[in-house]
Order: sequence, then structure tokens, then C-alpha cells
Amino acid sequence: MKLEPLADRVVLKQLVAEETTKSGIVLPGQSKEKPQQAEVVAVGPGGVVDGKEVTMNVSVGDKVIYSKYAGTEVELDDEEYIIVRQNDILAVIR
Repeated sequence: MKLEPLADRVVLKQLVAEETTKSGIVLPGQSKEKPQQAEVVAVGPGGVVDGKEVTMNVSVGDKVIYSKYAGTEVELDDEEYIIVRQNDILAVIR
């Protein structure tokens, strides 16, 4: 199956971040907060949303930072994705 977002929606795959403490202990992803960084997997076509023309500013493969409580989490083929509106994306990491 494949996710195809509608309108100004963007499908993100959260980046897994393992963190090492100063003493060298590796903290697995489940023991701390989820990172707010993700990779763009699919982008909607944009168009007219709420009476305003929306142009998509992100593309597939971009690494982005998104709002902490944004989006809807979806599981598809044992992979977890987050579907957010474009305005929930705060920055593109270059």
C-alpha cells in the first residue's frame, strides 16, 4: 500500500535518534521523548484550502522539524508515519 496525502497534507517518517550520555551510555529511542525531526515521504498537491491558495514548499526527501503535538500517527505495513498539514512544519533542515 501507498499513502497519498490530499490537499496541503504531508506524510512524514520520524527519524530515529539514539542519544549517548556524557558517560557513553546509549539511550534507546523508547526511553526519552520522540524527536521532532522527520523525513518527508509524500506531499499532497496543494490547491485551495480554506479559501486560500496553498503552494507546497517541501518535497519528498526533505528533512524537517515539525510541531510537537501536530499530526495524526498512522501505521502501515509495520511502519509508523505522521500525517501533518504543511503549516505544522516549522523548518526544513538543509
